[in-house]
Amino acid sequence: MDIKQIKEQIDSFRQNGKRMFTSTSLQSHSLVLLHILKQIAPEIPTYFINTGFHFPETISFKDQVSQELGIEIKMLNSPVSKHLQRDSKGNLLFTVDPDLCCHYNKVQPVDNLLLSYDIWINGVRASQSKHRKLFHTQEHSAHGTLRFHPLLDWTDQMINDYISENKLPRHPLEEKGYSSIGCEPCTRKQLSENIRDSRWFGMNKTECGLNTELIDKP
Repeated sequence: MDIKQIKEQIDSFRQNGKRMFTSTSLQSHSLVLLHILKQIAPEIPTYFINTGFHFPETISFKDQVSQELGIEIKMLNSPVSKHLQRDSKGNLLFTVDPDLCCHYNKVQPVDNLLLSYDIWINGVRASQSKHRKLFHTQEHSAHGTLRFHPLLDWTDQMINDYISENKLPRHPLEEKGYSSIGCEPCTRKQLSENIRDSRWFGMNKTECGLNTELIDKP
C-alpha cells in the first residue's frame, strides 16, 4: 500500500468509529510506520512492549524517537512479575523456555491491550520471513480485533529509502552490527544473510508469538 491508500483505509476505520492503536519494536525499520501515522493520524496511540530484557540502547532510543517524531510512546509491561518467571530450579525462563518467556513478556501484554481496541496497526512485512509472507493486509486477531498491515508489501529498499528521505533516526546498535534487535539475551550480531538468524540463535524459534499466537491463521 502507498501512503494515500493507507490514509484512505485509516479514514474508513475512523469513520466507522473503530478504536485504533499501533505498536513499535523501536527498530529502525519500525519508525517508518510511526512517521506515516504521525502525518495522517496523529491521534492513534503508540505502544512499546517493555519486556524488561531490552538493550539499554533500545530504552534510550525510545526517548530519542519520541522527541524527534513528536509522539508519545506508551510502555506495555508483563502482568507476570519477573520473580515468577523462573523454572523450578530458579532459572530465568529465557534460558530454558524462551517461548513461555515471550508469552509472558510480549503476547500477554498485547493480548490484554486488544480488549480495548478494534484495530491493531502492525508494521509486519512479508519480506521479513517465510511465515510473514503468508499474511494478508488485514487479518483477524484475538478478542475480535482486526490486524491491519499497511507496510506488508514494502521491501527493504523501500523502507531504507523512506528512512533516508525523511531523515529518520536509526537504532544505535545497527552501526555495531545488529540488524534484528529484540531482547538482549536472545539477540546477537548478524552473521548470515538471513537477518532473523540473529534472533534466538541455535533454537527452533523464529517468532516471539505476536505474529503466531495473536493472529488467526489456519
